[in-house]
Amino acid sequence: MDFILKKIVTMFVMPFPMAILLFIFGLVLLYRNKLVKAKIALTVSFICLFLISYSPLVNSILYQYETAYPTLHTAPKNIEYIYVLGNAHHTDTTLPITSQLSEAASIRLNEGIRLYHQLNEKPTIIVSGFSGLFDPTPHAIMQKKLSLALGVKKEKLHVEPTPRDTQEEAIAAKKYIGNAPFILVTSASHMKRALVFFKNEGLNPIPAPTNHLADIKYPNYTKVFDAHTLYKANIIWHEILGLLWQKIKGI
Repeated sequence: MDFILKKIVTMFVMPFPMAILLFIFGLVLLYRNKLVKAKIALTVSFICLFLISYSPLVNSILYQYETAYPTLHTAPKNIEYIYVLGNAHHTDTTLPITSQLSEAASIRLNEGIRLYHQLNEKPTIIVSGFSGLFDPTPHAIMQKKLSLALGVKKEKLHVEPTPRDTQEEAIAAKKYIGNAPFILVTSASHMKRALVFFKNEGLNPIPAPTNHLADIKYPNYTKVFDAHTLYKANIIWHEILGLLWQKIKGI
């Protein structure tokens, strides 16, 4: 119940839904002839929409989160495990497995497999994730299917089909890995929060961030009200809320 409640609350406190709700509130005030309050609400909602969809601003903030840990270009020797954190998927057997996994999930898994192929003594790739609220297939099973299609040996795959979030993935990792050092693969924006959970369990992860989205090398200062930038703004806010929740829980 707590997990579902957390998802519902998070959905409504994302920046784009909040800006739209404020806009609707402004319209309600306008139709009630409360002009001053309506103007304030509509103006604030417009400013919010502008800020969270303005590419240079959002990219610069996201960059701070994504560069907290450097890229792991080469896998350390004697590593026995690579843990690839789950993301999202939708089961549709009419599509190739590459189309059933989300972009973030595919990129994370490809990074784990890239590091896997660097090592002569192949480590075990751990994939995890439950089925979601409306999907029949555990995310870990979907990752396993793609791993096998990309050349990972079946005996070098370990599936954790029950974790629902990063904290539960860390708990599962503790039971399977123990204190052995391992490579932790997740999106660069998510790495800081993920490491808090894993280190809190007494684990020894080596960060391997991937799926970098911030584009600051060639900023487009005319890119306003951009849908992809809104997506990045949601990622930033999701991580801010997650880090805040960790502090509240004392993790």
